[in-house]
Amino acid sequence: MTVTTEYLSDLFIDGEWRAGSAGTTFPVTDPATGETIAQFAIATEADCDAAVAAAEAAFPAWAATAPRVRSEILRAAFDILTAEKEHFAEIMVRENGKSWPDAIAEAGYATEFFRWFAEEAVRIPGDFRLSPGGDKRIVVTRQPIGVSLLITPWNFPAAMATRKLAPALAAGCTTILKPARETPLTAAYVVDVLRRAGVPKGVVNLVTPVPTGPAIAKMMHHPAVRKMSFTGSTEVGRILLHEAADSVVSTSMELGGNAPFLVLPGADLDDAVAGAMVAKMRNGGSACTAANRFYVHASVHDEFVAKLTAELQKVKNGSGLDRENTLGALVSLEERDKVAELVETAVAEGATVALGGTKSTSGAFYPATMLTGVEHGSTINQTEIFGPVTAVVKVDDVDEMVRMANDTIYGLIGYVFGEESLALRTALRIDAGMVGVNKGVLSDPAAPFGGTKQSGLGREGSSEGILEYLEEKYIGMAP
Repeated sequence: MTVTTEYLSDLFIDGEWRAGSAGTTFPVTDPATGETIAQFAIATEADCDAAVAAAEAAFPAWAATAPRVRSEILRAAFDILTAEKEHFAEIMVRENGKSWPDAIAEAGYATEFFRWFAEEAVRIPGDFRLSPGGDKRIVVTRQPIGVSLLITPWNFPAAMATRKLAPALAAGCTTILKPARETPLTAAYVVDVLRRAGVPKGVVNLVTPVPTGPAIAKMMHHPAVRKMSFTGSTEVGRILLHEAADSVVSTSMELGGNAPFLVLPGADLDDAVAGAMVAKMRNGGSACTAANRFYVHASVHDEFVAKLTAELQKVKNGSGLDRENTLGALVSLEERDKVAELVETAVAEGATVALGGTKSTSGAFYPATMLTGVEHGSTINQTEIFGPVTAVVKVDDVDEMVRMANDTIYGLIGYVFGEESLALRTALRIDAGMVGVNKGVLSDPAAPFGGTKQSGLGREGSSEGILEYLEEKYIGMAP
């Protein structure tokens, strides 16, 4: 495998790559080795102001651009990313630490958002009808909401960027992308692909302010910024919602999760184990959709645990640059230590380590781990693990499994494995925006992604995704 050694590491403002106006940088680190692989430009307050000004100036022309033109630019970006898929994946491996299979899968998933929204750009719906009273024609149209601030996390640095950029651009909005400090190189690459695809200057901007909070708050209070889309923790989401309230900025929030995974009596355990391996181990467990709380019926508990532990033993943990490894590093030593502390606390609270449970001494690695004897309501049961740790709770009753599954402030996703009829009935009782029935992964650009309760507001992907960046306008006309 050829390892890239040079990366785009500047800000992108008004169609140009530029260093931060203060000339300062922050290091980007390979979590598998601790090596600094790039120095990325720090955006000052003046740089962020310039990005907003560029997006504001570019908005009228971009909003007026024919949907077909916007569509073809997104399709061109899809074609470039498809041709450069391995390079795309390699950048993620280096700065995020994920395994090669996870990185190549994310590259494909991220790329599909450009194709999907290239198609949605030309299908923005409207309405025209006679009012019931016959006194007017009701015309409903949708127009781009305006300058959009897009804030993305480190765990899926490519997919979260394209899942926001694609619908915003398809709708006719101009954008300012603020990626996570751990993974700016992937974002810079995606932005450059859009540049090469023909996005006009000012339509896409990239800033990386340090510290982050004050800069985001200032941008959100700028009168030109009318949309903010955020993927990240519920704690940060709450802060951003407070900021949005001051200027009544429209928000889309994809926040934390604490996904339950239910194995019902009579479930096909081979299917359940296969589903668990995807739902838990995809992206090393660093996903808001990751199965976090395993509720397994007592009648199948021991066999399920034995089968799943056997599969987890096959996981190869190591650098993603070795394509044979199926579990990479966590994004940082801090994240590794958070996971290790959760496991230690679980053991102190009565859980048993059936597999793994020991952090690496070098690199941000943590092995595939199985915990049994976990109690509902324990610390690890109430915490989004964000790592490769399976925590199993033994339950005697299906109604109790559902109660436990819903006993959380989160409602992003759940998983139910069992005989189809019972599984479907159970899925309908799970309070979440998405539920997989005998299916361990649901993410798809064609499906609406989002949660209930404190897991977020709005939907990304599908036909609903573009509506997040459009304002509905009603025009009444004489009949």
